[in-house]
Amino acid sequence: MRSIRQLVATSVVAVSAFAAAPTVAEAAACKGADTVPSATSHETHATLCLLNEQRRAHGLRPLRLDGKLNRAARGHAQDMVAKRYFAHESRNGATFATRIKRTGWTKARRSYSMGENIAWGGGSLATPREIVKSWMNSAGHRANILDRGFRYIGIGIAAATPEGGAGATYATDFGG
Repeated sequence: MRSIRQLVATSVVAVSAFAAAPTVAEAAACKGADTVPSATSHETHATLCLLNEQRRAHGLRPLRLDGKLNRAARGHAQDMVAKRYFAHESRNGATFATRIKRTGWTKARRSYSMGENIAWGGGSLATPREIVKSWMNSAGHRANILDRGFRYIGIGIAAATPEGGAGATYATDFGG
């Protein structure tokens, strides 16, 4: 009986992944999706495009870039690289909620929800396409991307890894 349950679970995951996959035309529309971010080229719009393709494939409205969330995400990605760590909590103990609140994003809102995804990759695994693919293959990250309540996003990309190597470190801060 156990092997039957495993087969069913694997099939469900495969069907879900196939249903979420963007078409070739959609994937081509995300200019820069296969580019490794560099010091002069941050692939924010490609990352947003790929995330919104996933949302569209699930019948959700697109996320919109927000300047304050961008500031929080960019600062965190850069901090992780500069101080060589990889965590949602900063070295100084600040959580993503604290970092977002410091930008003033929550001040004019009666209620709000927030979330964060982080990732890093080296070489060809540092492209927006590979990062978004890895998030979609992780239940918690996928839940943030497909959360119906999130309407806004900030995307921060630092052109290096927390280990000090070549690649990119990503932080996305979601708000709703």
